[in-house]
Amino acid sequence: ANLRKYMSRSSRFARLQRVKCAVAGRNLYMRFSCSTGDAMGMNMVSKGVQNVLDYLQDDFPDMDVISISGNFCSDKKSAAVNWIEGRGKSVVCEAVIKEEVVKKVLKTNVQSLVELNVIKNLAGSAVAGALGGFNAHASNIVTAIFIATGQDPAQNVESSQCITMLEAVNDGKDLHISVTMPSIEVGTVGGGTQLASQSACLDLLGVKGANRESPGSNARLLAAVVAGAVLAGELSLISAQAAGHLVQSHMKYNRSSKD
Repeated sequence: ANLRKYMSRSSRFARLQRVKCAVAGRNLYMRFSCSTGDAMGMNMVSKGVQNVLDYLQDDFPDMDVISISGNFCSDKKSAAVNWIEGRGKSVVCEAVIKEEVVKKVLKTNVQSLVELNVIKNLAGSAVAGALGGFNAHASNIVTAIFIATGQDPAQNVESSQCITMLEAVNDGKDLHISVTMPSIEVGTVGGGTQLASQSACLDLLGVKGANRESPGSNARLLAAVVAGAVLAGELSLISAQAAGHLVQSHMKYNRSSKD
Protein backbone atom coordinates (compact mmCIF):
# COMPACT_ATOMS: atom_id res chain seq x y z
CA ALA A 1 0.00 0.00 0.00
CA ASN A 2 2.83 2.41 0.80
CA LEU A 3 4.55 1.70 -2.52
CA ARG A 4 1.30 2.43 -4.37
CA LYS A 5 0.88 5.68 -2.44
CA TYR A 6 4.37 6.91 -3.30
CA MET A 7 4.09 5.77 -6.93
CA SER A 8 0.96 7.90 -7.42
CA ARG A 9 2.34 10.93 -5.60
CA SER A 10 3.62 12.62 -8.79
CA SER A 11 0.76 11.68 -11.13
CA ARG A 12 -3.04 11.49 -11.13
CA PHE A 13 -2.98 8.54 -13.53
CA ALA A 14 -0.02 6.33 -12.51
CA ARG A 15 -1.27 3.30 -10.60
CA LEU A 16 1.17 0.64 -9.41
CA GLN A 17 -0.10 -2.83 -10.34
CA ARG A 18 2.77 -5.11 -9.33
CA VAL A 19 6.52 -5.30 -8.72
CA LYS A 20 8.55 -8.23 -10.03
CA CYS A 21 11.93 -8.81 -8.39
CA ALA A 22 14.96 -10.77 -9.59
CA VAL A 23 18.10 -11.43 -7.57
CA ALA A 24 21.61 -11.87 -8.97
CA GLY A 25 24.31 -12.13 -6.34
CA ARG A 26 24.04 -9.08 -4.12
CA ASN A 27 21.98 -7.16 -6.68
CA LEU A 28 18.20 -6.81 -6.68
CA TYR A 29 16.45 -5.88 -9.92
CA MET A 30 12.91 -4.50 -9.63
CA ARG A 31 10.46 -4.26 -12.53
CA PHE A 32 7.53 -1.94 -11.81
CA SER A 33 4.31 -2.46 -13.76
CA CYS A 34 1.80 0.41 -13.77
CA SER A 35 -1.33 1.60 -15.51
CA THR A 36 -0.87 5.06 -17.02
CA GLY A 37 -4.23 6.02 -18.53
CA ASP A 38 -3.97 7.14 -22.15
CA ALA A 39 -0.32 8.20 -21.84
CA MET A 40 2.52 5.95 -22.95
CA GLY A 41 3.73 6.80 -19.47
CA MET A 42 7.49 6.17 -19.50
CA ASN A 43 8.32 9.48 -17.80
CA MET A 44 5.28 9.17 -15.54
CA VAL A 45 6.48 5.80 -14.28
CA SER A 46 10.08 6.98 -13.92
CA LYS A 47 8.99 9.81 -11.62
CA GLY A 48 6.84 7.45 -9.60
CA VAL A 49 9.64 4.91 -9.26
CA GLN A 50 11.97 7.65 -8.08
CA ASN A 51 9.45 8.46 -5.34
CA VAL A 52 9.35 4.78 -4.33
CA LEU A 53 13.14 4.52 -4.27
CA ASP A 54 13.40 7.62 -2.10
CA TYR A 55 10.91 6.08 0.32
CA LEU A 56 12.79 2.75 0.39
CA GLN A 57 16.08 4.58 0.91
CA ASP A 58 14.71 6.02 4.15
CA ASP A 59 13.80 2.54 5.39
CA PHE A 60 17.01 0.92 4.14
CA PRO A 61 19.77 3.55 4.45
CA ASP A 62 22.49 1.05 3.49
CA MET A 63 20.80 0.40 0.13
CA ASP A 64 22.79 1.59 -2.90
CA VAL A 65 20.64 2.59 -5.88
CA ILE A 66 22.78 1.95 -8.96
CA SER A 67 20.30 3.06 -11.64
CA ILE A 68 16.61 3.81 -11.99
CA SER A 69 16.47 1.85 -15.26
CA GLY A 70 18.30 -1.06 -16.88
CA ASN A 71 17.93 -4.13 -19.05
CA PHE A 72 15.23 -5.63 -16.81
CA CYS A 73 13.12 -2.60 -17.73
CA SER A 74 13.68 -3.04 -20.80
CA ASP A 75 13.25 0.16 -22.82
CA LYS A 76 14.16 0.59 -26.50
CA LYS A 77 15.60 -2.93 -26.73
CA SER A 78 14.35 -6.20 -28.15
CA ALA A 79 14.26 -8.32 -25.00
CA ALA A 80 12.71 -11.66 -24.12
CA VAL A 81 11.43 -10.24 -20.81
CA ASN A 82 9.12 -7.88 -22.74
CA TRP A 83 7.76 -10.82 -24.74
CA ILE A 84 7.15 -12.88 -21.59
CA GLU A 85 5.92 -10.18 -19.21
CA GLY A 86 4.43 -7.75 -21.74
CA ARG A 87 5.14 -4.03 -21.86
CA GLY A 88 2.75 -1.28 -22.91
CA LYS A 89 -0.15 -2.98 -24.68
CA SER A 90 -0.27 -6.71 -25.49
CA VAL A 91 -2.41 -7.32 -28.57
CA VAL A 92 -3.53 -10.30 -30.65
CA CYS A 93 -5.09 -9.40 -34.01
CA GLU A 94 -6.65 -11.99 -36.30
CA ALA A 95 -8.62 -12.29 -39.52
CA VAL A 96 -10.09 -14.94 -41.82
CA ILE A 97 -9.34 -14.38 -45.51
CA LYS A 98 -11.70 -16.13 -47.90
CA GLU A 99 -10.29 -18.48 -50.55
CA GLU A 100 -11.60 -16.25 -53.33
CA VAL A 101 -9.73 -13.22 -51.98
CA VAL A 102 -6.51 -15.24 -51.58
CA LYS A 103 -6.69 -16.29 -55.23
CA LYS A 104 -7.97 -13.11 -56.90
CA VAL A 105 -6.41 -10.37 -54.76
CA LEU A 106 -3.32 -11.98 -53.25
CA LYS A 107 -2.59 -14.02 -56.39
CA THR A 108 -1.68 -17.20 -54.51
CA ASN A 109 -3.34 -20.06 -52.60
CA VAL A 110 -3.91 -20.92 -48.95
CA GLN A 111 -1.60 -23.94 -48.85
CA SER A 112 1.35 -21.99 -50.29
CA LEU A 113 0.91 -19.24 -47.70
CA VAL A 114 0.76 -21.69 -44.79
CA GLU A 115 3.82 -23.63 -45.98
CA LEU A 116 5.84 -20.45 -46.54
CA ASN A 117 5.03 -19.12 -43.07
CA VAL A 118 6.12 -22.40 -41.46
CA ILE A 119 9.47 -22.13 -43.23
CA LYS A 120 9.84 -18.47 -42.23
CA ASN A 121 9.13 -19.26 -38.57
CA LEU A 122 11.53 -22.21 -38.51
CA ALA A 123 14.29 -20.20 -40.15
CA GLY A 124 13.88 -17.35 -37.70
CA SER A 125 13.32 -19.41 -34.55
CA ALA A 126 16.88 -19.15 -33.27
CA VAL A 127 16.93 -15.37 -33.63
CA ALA A 128 13.39 -15.03 -32.28
CA GLY A 129 14.30 -17.03 -29.20
CA ALA A 130 17.25 -14.78 -28.46
CA LEU A 131 15.63 -11.46 -29.27
CA GLY A 132 12.07 -12.11 -28.16
CA GLY A 133 10.48 -12.28 -31.59
CA PHE A 134 11.64 -9.03 -33.24
CA ASN A 135 10.00 -8.68 -36.66
CA ALA A 136 11.90 -6.48 -39.12
CA HIS A 137 8.93 -6.07 -41.48
CA ALA A 138 6.61 -5.15 -38.61
CA SER A 139 9.22 -2.58 -37.58
CA ASN A 140 8.73 -0.70 -40.88
CA ILE A 141 5.00 -0.40 -40.25
CA VAL A 142 5.28 0.36 -36.53
CA THR A 143 7.86 3.10 -37.13
CA ALA A 144 5.69 4.77 -39.78
CA ILE A 145 2.64 4.80 -37.49
CA PHE A 146 4.72 5.97 -34.54
CA ILE A 147 6.07 8.98 -36.45
CA ALA A 148 2.62 9.81 -37.85
CA THR A 149 0.92 9.70 -34.44
CA GLY A 150 3.61 11.31 -32.27
CA GLN A 151 5.02 8.25 -30.52
CA ASP A 152 8.68 7.72 -29.64
CA PRO A 153 10.20 6.21 -32.83
CA ALA A 154 12.99 4.57 -30.80
CA GLN A 155 10.39 2.43 -29.06
CA ASN A 156 9.57 0.69 -32.33
CA VAL A 157 12.21 -1.87 -31.29
CA GLU A 158 10.23 -3.52 -28.50
CA SER A 159 6.91 -2.56 -30.09
CA SER A 160 7.83 -4.57 -33.21
CA GLN A 161 8.13 -7.86 -31.34
CA CYS A 162 5.67 -10.00 -33.26
CA ILE A 163 4.89 -13.56 -34.25
CA THR A 164 2.73 -14.19 -37.32
CA MET A 165 0.68 -17.38 -37.53
CA LEU A 166 -1.12 -18.73 -40.62
CA GLU A 167 -3.36 -21.78 -40.87
CA ALA A 168 -5.95 -23.23 -43.22
CA VAL A 169 -9.52 -23.21 -41.88
CA ASN A 170 -13.01 -24.15 -43.10
CA ASP A 171 -11.89 -27.52 -44.53
CA GLY A 172 -8.67 -25.98 -45.83
CA LYS A 173 -10.38 -23.47 -48.12
CA ASP A 174 -9.86 -20.22 -46.21
CA LEU A 175 -6.89 -18.64 -44.46
CA HIS A 176 -6.70 -17.68 -40.78
CA ILE A 177 -3.94 -15.16 -40.01
CA SER A 178 -2.97 -13.70 -36.65
CA VAL A 179 -0.27 -11.45 -35.28
CA THR A 180 0.69 -11.52 -31.59
CA MET A 181 2.42 -8.36 -30.35
CA PRO A 182 3.12 -8.35 -26.60
CA SER A 183 4.72 -4.94 -26.14
CA ILE A 184 3.20 -2.13 -28.22
CA GLU A 185 4.12 1.13 -26.48
CA VAL A 186 1.74 3.92 -27.47
CA GLY A 187 -0.13 6.84 -25.95
CA THR A 188 -2.63 9.43 -27.14
CA VAL A 189 -1.61 12.24 -24.78
CA GLY A 190 1.72 13.89 -24.03
CA GLY A 191 4.97 14.08 -25.98
CA GLY A 192 4.74 14.26 -29.77
CA THR A 193 0.98 13.60 -29.78
CA GLN A 194 0.52 17.33 -29.21
CA LEU A 195 2.20 18.33 -32.49
CA ALA A 196 -0.24 19.64 -35.10
CA SER A 197 0.15 16.95 -37.78
CA GLN A 198 0.37 14.11 -35.28
CA SER A 199 -2.64 15.41 -33.36
CA ALA A 200 -4.62 15.57 -36.61
CA CYS A 201 -3.68 11.97 -37.41
CA LEU A 202 -4.83 10.78 -33.98
CA ASP A 203 -8.08 12.71 -34.50
CA LEU A 204 -8.53 10.99 -37.87
CA LEU A 205 -8.20 7.62 -36.13
CA GLY A 206 -10.69 8.67 -33.45
CA VAL A 207 -8.23 8.31 -30.57
CA LYS A 208 -7.01 11.86 -29.96
CA GLY A 209 -6.38 12.88 -26.34
CA ALA A 210 -7.57 11.24 -23.14
CA ASN A 211 -10.79 9.28 -22.88
CA ARG A 212 -12.62 10.77 -19.88
CA GLU A 213 -15.25 8.03 -19.61
CA SER A 214 -12.79 5.13 -19.85
CA PRO A 215 -9.19 6.22 -19.19
CA GLY A 216 -6.74 4.22 -21.27
CA SER A 217 -9.20 3.07 -23.93
CA ASN A 218 -7.89 5.50 -26.59
CA ALA A 219 -4.35 4.18 -26.16
CA ARG A 220 -5.62 0.59 -26.29
CA LEU A 221 -7.49 1.31 -29.52
CA LEU A 222 -4.37 2.89 -31.04
CA ALA A 223 -2.41 -0.27 -30.15
CA ALA A 224 -5.10 -2.31 -31.93
CA VAL A 225 -4.72 -0.08 -35.00
CA VAL A 226 -0.96 -0.75 -34.98
CA ALA A 227 -1.51 -4.51 -34.78
CA GLY A 228 -4.14 -4.39 -37.54
CA ALA A 229 -1.76 -2.53 -39.84
CA VAL A 230 1.00 -5.04 -39.10
CA LEU A 231 -1.36 -7.92 -39.90
CA ALA A 232 -2.25 -6.35 -43.26
CA GLY A 233 1.41 -5.75 -44.05
CA GLU A 234 2.42 -9.28 -43.09
CA LEU A 235 -0.35 -10.73 -45.26
CA SER A 236 0.77 -8.60 -48.22
CA LEU A 237 4.44 -9.49 -47.81
CA ILE A 238 3.95 -13.24 -47.38
CA SER A 239 1.56 -13.30 -50.34
CA ALA A 240 4.09 -11.47 -52.52
CA GLN A 241 6.74 -14.00 -51.54
CA ALA A 242 4.45 -16.98 -52.15
CA ALA A 243 3.43 -15.62 -55.56
CA GLY A 244 7.02 -14.78 -56.51
CA HIS A 245 6.17 -11.07 -56.89
CA LEU A 246 8.42 -9.54 -54.23
CA VAL A 247 11.39 -8.50 -56.39
CA GLN A 248 9.14 -7.82 -59.38
CA SER A 249 7.00 -5.35 -57.40
CA HIS A 250 10.06 -3.62 -55.95
CA MET A 251 11.47 -3.12 -59.43
CA LYS A 252 8.14 -1.75 -60.69
CA TYR A 253 7.08 0.52 -57.85
CA ASN A 254 10.25 1.37 -55.94
CA ARG A 255 12.45 2.61 -58.78
CA SER A 256 12.86 6.06 -60.20
CA SER A 257 11.53 6.32 -63.74
CA LYS A 258 14.57 8.45 -64.60
CA ASP A 259 17.03 5.61 -63.92
